[in-house]
Amino acid sequence: MGGFFGVASKHNCTLELFYGVDYHSHLGTRRGGMAMYGKQGFQRAIHNIENSPFRTKFEKDAEELEGCLGIGCISDYEPQPLLIQSHLGSFAITTVGKINNMDALLKETYQDGRSHFQEMSGGQINATELIASLICKADSLVEGIQYVQGLVDGSMTILLMTKDGIYAARDKYGRTPVVVGKREDGYCVSFENFAYINLGYCHDRELGPAEIAFITAEGAETVSPPGSHMKVCSFLWVYYGYPTSSYEGINVEEMRYRCGGMLAKRDGGQVQPDIVAGVPDSGIAHAIGYANESGVPFARPFIKYTPTWPRSFMPANQSQRDLIARMKLIPVQALIEDKKLLLIDDSIVRGTQLRETTDFLYQSGAKEVHVRPACPPLLYGCKYLNFSRSKSDLDLITRRVIQEREEDVTPEVLAEYADPGSQKYDKMVGEIQKRQNFTTLRYHRLDDLVESIGLPKCKLCTYCFDGKE
Repeated sequence: MGGFFGVASKHNCTLELFYGVDYHSHLGTRRGGMAMYGKQGFQRAIHNIENSPFRTKFEKDAEELEGCLGIGCISDYEPQPLLIQSHLGSFAITTVGKINNMDALLKETYQDGRSHFQEMSGGQINATELIASLICKADSLVEGIQYVQGLVDGSMTILLMTKDGIYAARDKYGRTPVVVGKREDGYCVSFENFAYINLGYCHDRELGPAEIAFITAEGAETVSPPGSHMKVCSFLWVYYGYPTSSYEGINVEEMRYRCGGMLAKRDGGQVQPDIVAGVPDSGIAHAIGYANESGVPFARPFIKYTPTWPRSFMPANQSQRDLIARMKLIPVQALIEDKKLLLIDDSIVRGTQLRETTDFLYQSGAKEVHVRPACPPLLYGCKYLNFSRSKSDLDLITRRVIQEREEDVTPEVLAEYADPGSQKYDKMVGEIQKRQNFTTLRYHRLDDLVESIGLPKCKLCTYCFDGKE
């Protein structure tokens, strides 16, 4: 995934940039970066944050960097921001998104006979460098950004800083957010709208799909109008969004309460757990919503140990991720032994970690473990955002079950498995319940998820659940 923050101020804005970027640390685990423009021109710092948080790695840089303009990012993949010198002038650039047609865009670029790129480990090209190269094919930065938005299959949100200001461009269909904050001495732009509140900024506006704004200390001017078609990612509310975030005016924590409440309504008292619990962290608010609606007490039968352990999906090796997940969750024996538990997690992806969580609950004396994922079954890997390191849809437990049941897995077959009223759906859920050793399993329905968010389905991206683009 990834996140970003930018500042345009009448004064030195190093600390605002530092803290604003740090507030996006939940969105990425590999690299962080800051770029500024001031009296010394463009300056930049990039660090690996896999084993140490952004704040620790960049404290020294925050003392040395200086400027009234700055952009920064948290990235799960390529190092950025990049500093670019071109016929359009010098600029810094950072991006959030996913390019599915990378090879085709590289081929097109190479055909001009004038391009080369720095090769990263594993033979990969820095996606942000490719985007910068494509922007520079145009006669202006705005035209270049528009050109990119028309070319990229996937999504591409961009912050581009010149010596005069910051261009903020939301991706073509608004799958990820871009919000603008303001205060007396300047403006900021952010992925997460809570990131600027403690810095004294108030909300100005949220950019629309494909909108491009030019941000200076004096204001935020739209230089390319928003499009009319939106497909904002529904999984932002379910999992990736921080509880204090809001997208399209809808708060994450409040949405999760509604989501849990609707799960409880669907259960209708059919199960009688002693306590409701959420898998830390994102499952907790869903569990609170379930408890509030059902009247079953909320409790924390295991506690997440966060002082030293990094996030569980950080290592590339699956077994390492599983080990870290186990080490982070510490059971509270008194709340587990001889208890019937109803457990809510944000989702079931591979199924590995939740199965191990269930096993240690049983080992700690639980009588029953009922599981309620806060989203529908994931049937497709995301085409638009880098949510996971999965290389194949068969990494998904749903697809492995379906593959074993079907000779030919066609879109039509998958549509049947996505329908909660079909026999195929019931068979799939029953098999997952059996493999995961759950007492019962009931997924959140897609229609309920849409209602929990509160936006029309036509404005939400639900591709990972139903394959509809």
